[in-house]
Amino acid sequence: MTRFRAAVPAALAALALAAVGAPAAAQNAGLTANFGEIRLSVGFSPDPYIVNITAGGSIDGSRLPGSCTGYVSDAPDFEVTYTPGSLPLVFRTLSSADTTLIINGPDGQWYCDDDSFGDGDAEVRFNRPQRGTYDIWVGRYDRAGTAGARLLITETP
Repeated sequence: MTRFRAAVPAALAALALAAVGAPAAAQNAGLTANFGEIRLSVGFSPDPYIVNITAGGSIDGSRLPGSCTGYVSDAPDFEVTYTPGSLPLVFRTLSSADTTLIINGPDGQWYCDDDSFGDGDAEVRFNRPQRGTYDIWVGRYDRAGTAGARLLITETP
């Protein structure tokens, strides 16, 4: 009986250490988006749909699975609920700062980019977009605070 009592606290301590040591997901898609949300359907107008946002934050996006980079906020910057057709769905950033994109798709997967749109701007393209909600974070590659940015949502490659 004494061994069992000693083993229980030791096991609980090990579980507590494991929980503290495990990295948590940096982003919380359940929070209200910082710069709003929209419902879009295939063929939406205007195209591109443009959102002015502030890129950056204090959370290191590299803690997510995959190859995410950049510093972002806890809450998504913008949320798009999309009804697809046969067109691609593309998210792009425009900023004088080096921006990154982190998107949690309707499938629960994380999609990330740093410079695919060129000159420090990011692009994530869904050739066969899914129906559902896309939670979008626009980060800064470096940790030097925040910067003004534009998020472009388009069906034009």
